Amino acid sequence: MTDFRLENNIAVLTLNRPEKRNALSPTMINDFISIFMECESNPEVKSIIITGKGKAFSAGADLEYLQQLRNNTVSENDLDSSLITKLILTVYESGKPTIAAVNGPAIAGGCGLATACDFIFADKSSSMFGYSEVRIGFLPAIVSYLLLRRMNEFKARQLLISAEIFGAQRALELGLIDFISDDVIQDSIILAEKLNQNSQESIKQTKNLLRTISSLDHKKSIQMAQKYNVISRTTDEFKSGIDQFLNKK
Repeated sequence: MTDFRLENNIAVLTLNRPEKRNALSPTMINDFISIFMECESNPEVKSIIITGKGKAFSAGADLEYLQQLRNNTVSENDLDSSLITKLILTVYESGKPTIAAVNGPAIAGGCGLATACDFIFADKSSSMFGYSEVRIGFLPAIVSYLLLRRMNEFKARQLLISAEIFGAQRALELGLIDFISDDVIQDSIILAEKLNQNSQESIKQTKNLLRTISSLDHKKSIQMAQKYNVISRTTDEFKSGIDQFLNKK
């Protein structure tokens, strides 16, 4: 359900249920997490691109899965919710650059998955975004955490309670995405190639630092930043980078 290919240190993960518009289901989520974690631990993988097969990125939840939810017990719902949380956090907490190449509709959980990435490319003509959960009495609870990191509270409120479905230009204006593209895969690969030229350890530590200090007050944030600064100076990549810089002089 998730295809994988690796080329030039760039992993491309493709959600592969085109007949279901790549809608998320527990089986698909578990498969995706397993492959993503393999990429995370593979030193040959320096950056990760996520996209969808066919005409959709991921159009939310599988209808059969939604029907099953109607009969779930509280404990079953808790288990299911924890799986969605794991999906979002697995991508968000990755130490490697993550890029969403949104090739079509990214709705509900699919939109949340894209939002967890560091960069989002949206297809100029076919991409659509939206959090449709409130239309069926659902709560877009888990994805709201990351949405608030991309825009202010009131913009997030408007999107979540209106269940508005909108295109790439509107998404760019809101700050939900980063780039509009005529070829999301090719442009994502170009960006990944640039990112791969940077220190992988520095990228990992920078992402860890930003996640940590975003929830701290200013004094603790500065102290934490100082700690990471000290750690970064002990790495082989730092020493090699300094040597290369000095040798250019």
